[in-house]
Amino acid sequence: MKKHIFNAGPCKLPEVVLRDTAEAVLNLNDSGLSILEVSHRGMEFMPIIHEAKKLLMELLNIPEEYSVLFLGGGASMQFVMVPYNFLNKKAAYLNTGYWSRKAIKEAELFGEVVITASCEDSNYTTIPRDYKIPRDADYFHVTTNNTIEGTELFEDIDSPVPLIADMSSDILTRRVDVSKYALIYGGAQKNMGPAGAAFVIVRKDALGKVNREIPSMLNYLVHIEDDSLYNTPPCFAIYTLRETLKWVKEQGGVSEMEKRAKKKADFLYDAIDSSKVFTGMAEKNSRSRMNICFALKDEYKNKEADFIRHTSDRGIVGLQGHRAVGGFRASCYNAMELESVHFLAYTMKEFEKMILK
Repeated sequence: MKKHIFNAGPCKLPEVVLRDTAEAVLNLNDSGLSILEVSHRGMEFMPIIHEAKKLLMELLNIPEEYSVLFLGGGASMQFVMVPYNFLNKKAAYLNTGYWSRKAIKEAELFGEVVITASCEDSNYTTIPRDYKIPRDADYFHVTTNNTIEGTELFEDIDSPVPLIADMSSDILTRRVDVSKYALIYGGAQKNMGPAGAAFVIVRKDALGKVNREIPSMLNYLVHIEDDSLYNTPPCFAIYTLRETLKWVKEQGGVSEMEKRAKKKADFLYDAIDSSKVFTGMAEKNSRSRMNICFALKDEYKNKEADFIRHTSDRGIVGLQGHRAVGGFRASCYNAMELESVHFLAYTMKEFEKMILK
């Protein structure tokens, strides 16, 4: 049975990437070595990480004054590294959901944190629009896509202070003006590869301005100086990340990924909005293309477990909503085929007929 993988992360990867990675585990480029065994400073791995950086620079049109880092871990470590490297006295954060709250909590360990705007009153079903960024903040932090609540910020904000963004779940899915950001970061396990690696895109002249000693492992300048090799990087994850970037380029780049993302999201939201038993969870003007969150209408809430069984029996995986909000979540990252989105919509309609008859 074909599996239709809607996991929020780790997520579905392109078939060609899985095959290439499987081969590299057994025999990397006919070297007789596994990607799990090679030295991170050896001739087998160095071209891989360098090509991965070059591909990301090309795909996102990253200016030369920026550095690209691939570090171990995920976005949660960046919640700490960002204030360690940028926060002197005060930082401003946009509170749009679960992950932005996590980032705010870590930043509060380093100085004053101002919540510029919040959508908590709406249970994070929308993106705040009208707010003023304090000009005396050291930086302004946004989470561009909220995987749990299913909302997304599509604009590159004009900020009077350095702009920092967590783009864990929408990187490579839309065109971004990198020059507007001091730093962009995220975990790789949504649109870029498997879990285990984080990406950082940072403008070099934005660093080195805090009045504190920074431990070497948490200092972006140290990692830039040693070209992401200050400590042993996650070679396996970076290899798969490179293969994914190659796939994105071969498919037509970020502009093509954006077209596909719109098509998949529009189709599934249309199915939800036209349904008699399902309802969308995010407000329409803030809906995410990546994480489509929906639920059964109140009168059918007792059928949630039945719907999960119905979809699981048909090979649909990962629809259970996050425990913080419940309901269902269909994550449509770059590797998700339109065919699977169509199949999910068909299965939803099939389930609707069953419970309405």
